[in-house]
Amino acid sequence: MACVLEAPLRMSVLSEVTASSRHYVDRLFDLDPQKVLQGVIDMKNAVIGNNKQKANLIVLGAVPRLLYLLQQESSSTELRTECAVVLGSLAMGTENNVKSLLDCHIIPALLQGLLSPDLKFIEACLRCLRTIFISPVTPEDLLYTDATVISHLMALLSRSRYTQEYICQIFSHCCKGPDHQTILFNHGAVQNIAHLLVSTSYKVRMQALKCFSVLAFENPQVSMTLVNVSVDGELLPQIFVKMLQRDKPIEMQLTSAKCLTSMCRAGAIRTDDSCIVLKTLPCLVRMCSKERLLEERVEGAETLAYLIETDVELQRIASITDHLIVMLADYFKYPSSVSAITDIKRLDHDLKHAHELRQAAFKLYASLGANDEDIRKKPILESGAIELLCSLTQSENLALRVNGIWALMNMAFQAEQKIKSDILRGLSTEQLFQLLSDSDVNVLMKTLGLLRNLLSTRPHIDHIMSTHGKQIMQAVTLILEGEHNIEVKEQTLCILANIADGTTAKELIMTNDDILQKIKYYMSHSNAKLQLAAMFCISNLIWNEEEGSQERQDKLRDMGIVDILHKLSQSSDPNLCDKAKTALQQYLA
Repeated sequence: MACVLEAPLRMSVLSEVTASSRHYVDRLFDLDPQKVLQGVIDMKNAVIGNNKQKANLIVLGAVPRLLYLLQQESSSTELRTECAVVLGSLAMGTENNVKSLLDCHIIPALLQGLLSPDLKFIEACLRCLRTIFISPVTPEDLLYTDATVISHLMALLSRSRYTQEYICQIFSHCCKGPDHQTILFNHGAVQNIAHLLVSTSYKVRMQALKCFSVLAFENPQVSMTLVNVSVDGELLPQIFVKMLQRDKPIEMQLTSAKCLTSMCRAGAIRTDDSCIVLKTLPCLVRMCSKERLLEERVEGAETLAYLIETDVELQRIASITDHLIVMLADYFKYPSSVSAITDIKRLDHDLKHAHELRQAAFKLYASLGANDEDIRKKPILESGAIELLCSLTQSENLALRVNGIWALMNMAFQAEQKIKSDILRGLSTEQLFQLLSDSDVNVLMKTLGLLRNLLSTRPHIDHIMSTHGKQIMQAVTLILEGEHNIEVKEQTLCILANIADGTTAKELIMTNDDILQKIKYYMSHSNAKLQLAAMFCISNLIWNEEEGSQERQDKLRDMGIVDILHKLSQSSDPNLCDKAKTALQQYLA
């Protein structure tokens, strides 16, 4: 009975669609050209802001007919223009709409329309192309399938402010990577677009600026060219600096800063140039303040991280500019209390950008502390970063756990003892065990990396093992006994090797027969990486220049370690062979 009822139900939906939309499509087939034109105009008015109507017309086959009329030489220019406008409106609907238009081969039809002598028709085709190309479902490579297309678009740039706006927007959205950059550069994009930066139209200036931001990104050739181009007697870097002044729209400030950042990273502008130190960097720091929109803060932080990533002096300047570190701590407060948000749109917005904000903050934290221990200790640590990062490792969100422990791992690298102690205190033994038993291998590897960084330099090793030795040895045992991959076990053995390098800490290994048997087992393992890591443990334990070495050597000899060393000294692996011979010399010395 359900099957009998289902067919009429589908029919009723289809008849409803037909009743409301069929007459628009039928009028496209009228024999009177004026009635066809009026039908297209009426269709244009019907679909504006009405996604349901757009979908209905696509289902009823309006697109192929509109494309036919657009391409017919017998169609009046007005009709062809109105068809392009309607197609553009349909493209402004859902992504499925755009997919349907692409399936009907709309792009070749619109590109052909650009050869028309009529400017209004060209603008309508470009507007529609712009809408299609900025959709995430449109492959950018469709713009580059015919080499003549780019040349023709360059030529059309001079026709009107609308052609300039739409073409620049198409270029900026379709420039993804070095291959596209090279094509546009070789077709004269820099020379053709540069003068648009001083256009009277804000939209044209903005789209030209966006073009340069994608053309210059990680591209030394474009960046080196841009730095020497002048417009009306003014070099482009000077124009970009004017565009990032406080009185300019935020969108313009950010994009100008991105252009200057790319040029700086490419070596076209020195890192100590005033336009970077006094203009670009402060502008990007301003973008990180909580007065800015969430998406602006993400873009600002990511661009700033990229700018300072490899330059210690820029890292130092950024760290003391406008309380940047405090601003970054605020990035982890989104979304705001969900219960307090009654505006669903705002909640969706906060949730959408919360992850992006955190990722941007992590990138900037990493760049700030990448090269300078003092920065890591002072704008980062004094802001409570350790407590924050330790709390993130407890998050149910996997990305936050990974990034939190990763940041702690980096912070512990070559850090002073107090910082290492603060990290261990902030994590707590329970949380450390939780992370070491995490189901995600990335969390586990980063936690092991953190332990390895914490247990470096003898005084630090001895101090940490004197307070946390029992728990750390338990964790090491669990991992070596567990079902883990080679990389995890290698990292764990490297931690043991670090412990064995301690003055007093090595006794925690020597008094643990279970651990010693495991080291012996991995010396004879089939994987050379694990063998080598186990060998480092033994070498540190038997080094004869250290107090108690004779007793340690005797115990390890009784366990059969020397026999294994003799076998490994004949290994075909040069690293294993050398390490075994070096260890045997300790017994002979």
